[in-house]
This record gives sequence, structure tokens and C-alpha cells, in this order.
Amino acid sequence: MNVFKKALLMSTLLSWIPSAQAAIELGQQAPNFALIDQHNAVHTLSDYQGQWVVLYFYPKDDTPGCTTEACSFRDAINHIIAKRAIVFGISLDDIESHQQFSKKNKLPFSILSDPNGKVAKQYDSLSDFWLIKFAKRNSFIINPTGDIVKIYKGVDPQTHIKEVLRDLSTLQKKID
Repeated sequence: MNVFKKALLMSTLLSWIPSAQAAIELGQQAPNFALIDQHNAVHTLSDYQGQWVVLYFYPKDDTPGCTTEACSFRDAINHIIAKRAIVFGISLDDIESHQQFSKKNKLPFSILSDPNGKVAKQYDSLSDFWLIKFAKRNSFIINPTGDIVKIYKGVDPQTHIKEVLRDLSTLQKKID
């Protein structure tokens, strides 16, 4: 095999291996972002400084687990608001997909489009299998000063909202 073919083979094989990145950690400043929601509004994390923020990443609009999770957040939105928090769903789906998903499920919160997975990667929530990319089912609670105070990896969409509401109460009691 000539050198060119070996180099091509090696670069192809290396592209299949996910690149190493630093894991996101409790206590670190949450990475800022600017993403567009289903209403074509731009949201930056820094716009919500001074508020509690729940970010939940999910793989795909209109799939069973993702619908369950989104509807759980929808059904608990008054409890989230009562806890002085705002919630954002984030996936790699495009804005049009988010518009349909939001309308179909009557979602009263913004779902943000991260089409290239840049934000999901910053939050260590990107599954990248060469040609297939999607967000992992991870969530984060960010306190009013912008620090990550709770990380959930690989959540169960059926029970996750109960964890988030419980943890928001616990975390807010520590500050109040």
C-alpha cells in the first residue's frame, strides 16, 4: 500500500474516534451561547444572568423519549416558574422541526436549535458518530451567577422533571 493510501486510511479511521474534550464540571462557569428558538428569537445564556436556568439537551424532535421529556417540562412549567427558573430544550434539529414539535406539543418554553452541535459539544452533550450527530439526553441547572450547580447525565425522560424540581428547591434553599 502506498503512502497516500495509508494516510487516507489512517485519517478515515481517526475521524471515527470521537475527539477528546474536557468534561464539564460542577462549579464551573456555564459556557455562553447564542441560539435561535422555534419563534426565531435569539437567546444567549448571558441574557439570563440573575436567573436560575435549566438546560436540557435531547436527541431528536418528535421521538417518544424526547416528546415525553418535553411534555413533562411543559406540564411542570408553572412549578418551574414558581421556583424563579427558566427552561430551555436544546437539540441539533433545525428551527422548522422545532416549530412543528413545539406547536404539536404546545410547549410554553423555548427549544433552541444547535444545528452544528457546537453548544452540545461545549456541554459535553454531543454524540458524534462520524456522519451522525445528536445531542445526548443530559441536563444542567445553572445558578443566577452563571455557575453549573447540577449535572444530569443520561436522564430518564419519565422521571427527570421530578429530579429537576426537587434539586431546584434544594439548591435555592442553600442560597436564600
